[in-house]
Amino acid sequence: MSYQAQTDRITQGDHGPQLLPGLVVKSLETDDPAEFTESAIAHINAATGAATTVALQGVKGQWRTLGKTGHDQPPQDLLTDVLDAERCQSDGDWIATPVAPSTSDQAYQGILLVQKNSKLPSLQEFDSLAAALHLALISHQSQIVNQRRGDRLQTILEMTANWNQSRETDQLLIKIAEASTRLLGTERATIFLPDNSGETLIGKPALGVEDGMLRIPATAGVVGQVMKTGQPVRVDEDISTEQQQINRDVDQQLGFKTKTILCVPMLDATEKVIGAFEVINRNSGNFTLEDEIALTELASHAAVAIENTQHVEKLVSTKSHIADEAAGAVELIGQCESIEKLKETVARIADTDLSILITGENGTGKEVVAQMVHYLSQRRDEVLVAVNCAAISETLLESELFGHEKGAFTDAHQAREGKFELANGGTLFLDEIGDMSLGGQAKLLRVLEEKVLVRVGGSVPIPTSARVVAATNQNLGELVRDKKFREDLFFRLNVVTIELPALRERGDDVLLLATHFLDGFCKKARRSTPIISAAAKKLLTGHRWPGNVRELRNMMERLAYLSDGDKVLPEDLAFISAPAAEESAMPLSLSLNDATQNFQMDYIQRHIDNAKGNITDAAANMGLHRSNLYRKMKQLGMKADE
Repeated sequence: MSYQAQTDRITQGDHGPQLLPGLVVKSLETDDPAEFTESAIAHINAATGAATTVALQGVKGQWRTLGKTGHDQPPQDLLTDVLDAERCQSDGDWIATPVAPSTSDQAYQGILLVQKNSKLPSLQEFDSLAAALHLALISHQSQIVNQRRGDRLQTILEMTANWNQSRETDQLLIKIAEASTRLLGTERATIFLPDNSGETLIGKPALGVEDGMLRIPATAGVVGQVMKTGQPVRVDEDISTEQQQINRDVDQQLGFKTKTILCVPMLDATEKVIGAFEVINRNSGNFTLEDEIALTELASHAAVAIENTQHVEKLVSTKSHIADEAAGAVELIGQCESIEKLKETVARIADTDLSILITGENGTGKEVVAQMVHYLSQRRDEVLVAVNCAAISETLLESELFGHEKGAFTDAHQAREGKFELANGGTLFLDEIGDMSLGGQAKLLRVLEEKVLVRVGGSVPIPTSARVVAATNQNLGELVRDKKFREDLFFRLNVVTIELPALRERGDDVLLLATHFLDGFCKKARRSTPIISAAAKKLLTGHRWPGNVRELRNMMERLAYLSDGDKVLPEDLAFISAPAAEESAMPLSLSLNDATQNFQMDYIQRHIDNAKGNITDAAANMGLHRSNLYRKMKQLGMKADE
């Protein structure tokens, strides 16, 4: 009904125009709807001189008293007739009329104004009283709703800002539940989400349950009804039929008595029901339509926050899984004493922020050690960025490491992050650091000292927390003496030094590595792994491996794809003799006897070096008895002391 129609109802009587200003004033005196209604009824009663004035509302088949003066009870038949007919009627000394017709505000439908008076007013007069009460109620409701909605939205805004900082769903659900109990004034709140099967709903937080999670069938109780229909449900304390909807098994499990319930669906962006938001036991009275609106708003924000947090959790889990897979692929194969000590050192220093310098010949596995340092640290879930300093020209080194802004130089068509920024929070591996130019060394030192970089062509300082692990195959000490490497950078990098031994110094690790590589490549080639014969093993352990582990790995890859037997024979390894022959190439001017003697001396000495001076092991590797080796060494003029 329009405002003009309400005004017309008021002017049809004498009391309406007189009472309306007073009722509107009273609506401004309190923000409690029950208190205002009581006050309004008393005001109407005093103005009309009635014995009893009462405002009743029909709710779910029962009459609720909103405000009353006097003690008489109106006849039920009159109330029912007026509600059905939607017009003013009288019965003896009682008169009743609808406060709001069905075409008016739904919040006030079913409300009747009833009076017992020795001198009944006319139907028009009494109808004008109801119209005045209706307008006053609307005015009061509008005032309260606008104020509460503003406060509620401000509160929700503050809460959601806090929620968006959560990265774990369980912690987020606790925050949401605590916020809703404060906002709506309830004893408890629980958010129900379906499990993977969809047959069980898991509610969190669940006070009184051992793991804080309540598990119920997806179709059980009020929550199940909301999940099925997607519609809110309110359960009032004084409606017995609604009380039957409460799952008392849950009450018994929690040691709790549920009196009132408000449950609303949680919807995703496609309006699909993804969960249910339930609050229990309003601190005063039953839940209202305003509470339902508030919880629905809260649920919409909660659904977004939960989806975002679950997405972040999934990304973090995926990232961690990828890191685990990458870490599992990094393994330092070897059992010799130097490798075992190296593993212990890496384990001790990996989870620190110490700068590490890895030294060793080409192909010894410096990058593998850098990866082990990264994956054994708390940075394992972050990125590991590798930079080969020898492969970057001096003019591009600064841009590569520190990034550049758009237009910084001719080809800088857009801004670009450098390797330090990409590795922020993770590890930056600078390989072949000894080949970096002196100018690049100075800029690197500044970043390492200050933990701040500036892009080429930029002026904004950018903090970086990347951990630097450097590696080189050169003697940095000699480079410092030759003024080819900055001394201050050398000491900054050389906090912890890890020196990798050459493969020829690792004894039987050669066979462990050969078997490991051969097995891996054969699996990729989809063939069975051939057995390395004893003669082939002797050749492998006797070779000097100038290319170290890289050379051995490449050899095993070739064997896996090019050999076709079930056993690796010496002739399969014939091609490895070329590097060794180059190393010990002898002048053609030598006689055959002299060349043979030189070869034997060199061959024996290499075996002794490989066995770390152990004559017994060296003799065994050559297929000789120790005494025979001593005799041969004396014949060749070699020193043969024990």
